[in-house]
Amino acid sequence: MKHYKSLFIDLDDTLWDTYHNNKESLEEIYTDYRFDRYYTSFEAFFAIYMPHNELLWAQYRNGEIDRQTLILDRFLYVLRPLGIEDSEEVLRINKDFLFRTGNKTRLVPGALDLLDYLKGRYRLFILSNGFREVQGMKLQYSGLAPYFEKVILSEDAQIQKPNKRIFDYALKNTNSRKSESLMIGDSWEADISGAYQARIDQLWFNPRQLPVNGFAPTYTVASLSEVHVIL
Repeated sequence: MKHYKSLFIDLDDTLWDTYHNNKESLEEIYTDYRFDRYYTSFEAFFAIYMPHNELLWAQYRNGEIDRQTLILDRFLYVLRPLGIEDSEEVLRINKDFLFRTGNKTRLVPGALDLLDYLKGRYRLFILSNGFREVQGMKLQYSGLAPYFEKVILSEDAQIQKPNKRIFDYALKNTNSRKSESLMIGDSWEADISGAYQARIDQLWFNPRQLPVNGFAPTYTVASLSEVHVIL
């Protein structure tokens, strides 16, 4: 077993339950803004919104679109059928959504137990592609903030995971060595493949038991409770 000193941990859907928190916030938005005047149900709305949002995030990670395009297009795509195309109104709805979701506190099962175990044993850092103002709210309101020495965001590095330069940036800005570092995350593309390309060991949190793609990660777990055994 290698002796790690620095753990870089993804936030969204690794510690903070992004899927359920975002879905809950979207349902509130759907109800309050009366999107039911077009969509037959929230689930019908969500079934259109979610795949498109995931596509935009993939494009953002790959540097194909900027933050503003992502923010505008993810809601504009589902609001056009309601006759809403004004950018200012779309941005207002997006701002409301981000505020609501940033206040949600649902965590991935086992997140706090894991951090209680890791704290004091390792240097802990968040490494995330999320937006600064929202990630800060998530960490603060969910009680995760005190566990981390530093939060490193793609906005700070001006590059997104999986680009190896954000991992180099993280190492430099935390005075960490590759040989003593481990990346923990749920996204094969952003976290695991990115760390692999940067020659940093990886721990893949893979609750859905997805197949690997091209290489075997250093470690794989299906639940956060399994991390205790490895570290």
